[in-house]
Amino acid sequence: MIHPSVVKWDYFERVIPLLEKSYHVVVPSLPGYDFETDSDFTSVEEIARELNCWLKDNDIKEVDAVYGCSMGGSVALLVALGQSVPIKHCIMDGGITPYQLPWIVTRMIALKDYLMMMIGRAGGVRLLEKAFATDDYSSEDLQYVAEVLKHSSRKTLWRTFDSCNNYKIPSPIPSLSPHIHYWYADGEEQERKADIAYMKKFFPKTEFTVLPDLGHAGLVLLQPERFTAMINELQ
Repeated sequence: MIHPSVVKWDYFERVIPLLEKSYHVVVPSLPGYDFETDSDFTSVEEIARELNCWLKDNDIKEVDAVYGCSMGGSVALLVALGQSVPIKHCIMDGGITPYQLPWIVTRMIALKDYLMMMIGRAGGVRLLEKAFATDDYSSEDLQYVAEVLKHSSRKTLWRTFDSCNNYKIPSPIPSLSPHIHYWYADGEEQERKADIAYMKKFFPKTEFTVLPDLGHAGLVLLQPERFTAMINELQ
């Protein structure tokens, strides 16, 4: 399970106890978002490569599912495309796909996202309360995001958005054995419009699922039992 940007591995702490009853759960602590090491985010491609190497080095023979949310969805897709070990399911929850836009436009979008994160870091919880008003996040959840933002370096925040917007899919696209799933919240359908179109174009067998009554990245945090049930249904 691969976490989104601006959170740590413990983004999954509410679902790990539910899933580990039936699965061996692996939750990477990504560079730049690991409070225990002094590191910066590298790139979507590099992290996917390292995860595939880890799977091989640890003699993992098969993976039931690789799940990634938002930024993590980008990494999950590249892990599946790397075909290091057989993977049954690849789940992108609001996953970000490469922009199909001119280079300068993608850099301007990355700059906008980066500046928004820097403003959020400076504004703290009060500003985050306005940004996340569409979901039922607790004050503790928002304080958590504020702390991660404060910890994240400028290099990490810039690389996160620049890489997620512009990572490269292998060409030609490998023949895939995983069943690809793209989940998105009904409240973010417009925001994910380009990502959905990308998946339909390049991965036409993708199965799409709409998550009602949620915003971006809300499933794991707000409905852990439902998330677990959806994972169980994949088998």
